[in-house]
Amino acid sequence: MIDWHSHILPNMDDGSRNVSESTTLLRMLSDQGVDTVVATPHFYATAESAEDFLRRRAQCHESLTASIPSDFDCPRILLGAEVKYYPGISAREDLRDFCIEGTRLLLLEMPFSEWTEYTVRELNVLACSKGVTIVLAHIERYLPFQKSDLWNRLRNNGILMQMNASYFSGLGTRRKALRLLEDGFVHMLGSDCHNTTSRPPLMSRACGVIRKRFGENFISQMHEYGHSLLVYK
Repeated sequence: MIDWHSHILPNMDDGSRNVSESTTLLRMLSDQGVDTVVATPHFYATAESAEDFLRRRAQCHESLTASIPSDFDCPRILLGAEVKYYPGISAREDLRDFCIEGTRLLLLEMPFSEWTEYTVRELNVLACSKGVTIVLAHIERYLPFQKSDLWNRLRNNGILMQMNASYFSGLGTRRKALRLLEDGFVHMLGSDCHNTTSRPPLMSRACGVIRKRFGENFISQMHEYGHSLLVYK
């Protein structure tokens, strides 16, 4: 299983505070059946240069991997970023630097408000002309603000959508999560884990809900599709 969205790098953003917490998160993910975890620390273009972000990310990753016990069968860690959208982002020439390691997948965090037509057009420009495949982070957070026909427009332009595992495990949200998954509007699952207490990984719970509704074969197909996306295209 792939965790497409996590904040496991120590002392990188508002996620894991130190190496010990990061290692615990990795053990939790491993126990939940995750074999690959994508580290997606926040990148805010208004707060930090790309060079500084990439340097810090490399340092945090190095400190983590150096501290992983030799007897721990740790999930594979792929570096990426959760890039905050801003008007004009499509003019950046370095977007590939933020893609998930070995892929052209770019995880974007969108505004928590109704998107303007300009924003939607810019998403489609990114998807069609920048050599990246856009992945919208935690789409459940945008649902209350957007018109229902928007999702088909985006999907038809090859934009992928990631949903947090907690949306499947929540009693008040799981039915909607399953419906969106069944209708093809969810392509990836992510824990979006930040810590071991208030925002822990819930990947196994989400898979349990999906398995109960759609069966083991559906879960297997999700895993196969996920791993196919990790092949550089």
